[in-house]
Amino acid sequence: MQENYIALKSVSNMLGENFFIPAYQRGYRWTSQQVEDLLNDITEFVPKEIPDSDKKTWYCLQPIIVKNINNQWDVIDGQQRLTTIYLILHYLNQGYAENRRKTLFKLEYETREGSAEFLKNHLFEEKIDKSNIDYFFISSAYNTIAKWFGKQDENFDIGQFESKFMFCTKVIWYEITDMDSIEMFTRINLGKIRLTNSELIKALFLNSKNFGDKNKDKIKIRLKQFEIAAEWDKMEYALQNESFWYFLNNNESDFSTRIEYIFELMSDKPEDSDEHYTFRFFNDIFKNRTEKEISDNWLAVKRFYQTLEEWFQDRELYHKIGFLIASGSDLKEIIRNKDKKTKSEYIEYINQRISEKADRNIEELEYKNLQSVRRILLLHNIQTMLNNTQETSRFPFDRFKKEKWDVEHISAIAEEMPKTEQHQKDWLTQASKHIRDLQLTEKINTYTPDHFKEIFSEVLNYFNEQNVHEDVNDISNLVLLDASTNRSYKNAVFPVKRSTIITRDKQGIFIPVCTKNVFMKFYNPEVIQMTFWNDSDRSTYLSDIINTIKIYS
Repeated sequence: MQENYIALKSVSNMLGENFFIPAYQRGYRWTSQQVEDLLNDITEFVPKEIPDSDKKTWYCLQPIIVKNINNQWDVIDGQQRLTTIYLILHYLNQGYAENRRKTLFKLEYETREGSAEFLKNHLFEEKIDKSNIDYFFISSAYNTIAKWFGKQDENFDIGQFESKFMFCTKVIWYEITDMDSIEMFTRINLGKIRLTNSELIKALFLNSKNFGDKNKDKIKIRLKQFEIAAEWDKMEYALQNESFWYFLNNNESDFSTRIEYIFELMSDKPEDSDEHYTFRFFNDIFKNRTEKEISDNWLAVKRFYQTLEEWFQDRELYHKIGFLIASGSDLKEIIRNKDKKTKSEYIEYINQRISEKADRNIEELEYKNLQSVRRILLLHNIQTMLNNTQETSRFPFDRFKKEKWDVEHISAIAEEMPKTEQHQKDWLTQASKHIRDLQLTEKINTYTPDHFKEIFSEVLNYFNEQNVHEDVNDISNLVLLDASTNRSYKNAVFPVKRSTIITRDKQGIFIPVCTKNVFMKFYNPEVIQMTFWNDSDRSTYLSDIINTIKIYS
């Protein structure tokens, strides 16, 4: 069970501590630019009052990972930041009379005997120590700090800067107790572990120090920790289900653990925020770190997750919310609008949001309006499935997104004639399987590249796909299709496409219900032939699209 401790420590709270940089750490190597960037960031940061609190916002530095050994802190990660903090503190301290200077924290490098003494008494402006590479970089950084302060204009308030640095600049303090220091260091630097928001938040929920009274029944604390850990793992496991993940998202996860996405949604993380915004949000809600507070906060996480899971399990909400997310709606906004609504009221809200995505003049949509066409065809498929109340199948948003489904023509396009000789041969071979005209078949069998354009035109005429309709690009000649199936038949004539769809459907490959209906000519009650997509087919297909989604108009 994880017993690592996590907190936010202001710079002022680190004063008086003893830090030790073990030999396995590399020496201090921050450049002048990195030092100036930190100073500029602190200067530009403006602390703001936190509503309903006597606290202010703070500037957050990256984690410092430590382990307590013999009453001093072994620094496992973050020594570059820690050293720079010390150097800034040292410079600010020189502005006071000696008897008014603060006691800073002690910093010592195992590889440099006397380094603590050097840091305390041998840092001077305009002096670079070249006795060894570590002292060179440390003294160079100190001079960068001195020069930076020296070039500030008359409006710069050093007292205000010091106050922000001391009290409104915080590090994420990660104290390990369950792992050897060198092992932890090795894992961090081999890229096998990094302190993600989810790991930091997990430490908040699982650390026994956060359960209040140390004398409390340890068995009860341990059971609560196991309960949270088990529920955490259950949520993470569920989110690893691609169907669930792609219902909520349009892209692959960038998180090392997907539960972090839940925390990000709960924190309502702004797009331009720093990477540890989510952790700071949860750290703030742990005001007293009592057992009740932990239980209440964990219950809030579970309820939030359960809402998403309920949507996933509810067939109507799954399809409708899934459509909105696939169409670019913000999940955070969809979640926010659930508050204080009954299920029927919420479905009404969802229907209204879908209505905003549904174009009013569907019959005017063309291939050039690709995003709108794709959205309408997706909605047509989804609503068709929902209209069949006896059906239990679900639209696979994971495949729709991962397999790059897009809009494809039903009838072949004369302008998209196969270019290469091999492609031309393949195209004719496939088409010839559905041709009963012996003279045309003979032309195909004796084809040469020089005469392909003529034969191509004759084949399209045979299947009535040469100028069959004034505009082959309007929505009545378009369907949703995955990239793999599309590549398998290219710009084939209707019967070849139909045959391909039937074959792939028998192989268990998901074909959108409306695409399948098109090639089965399901929409036309008066089917005369199955070899081409005629005006009657197009008209009945378009009518079905309009009638199916008119409930959102």
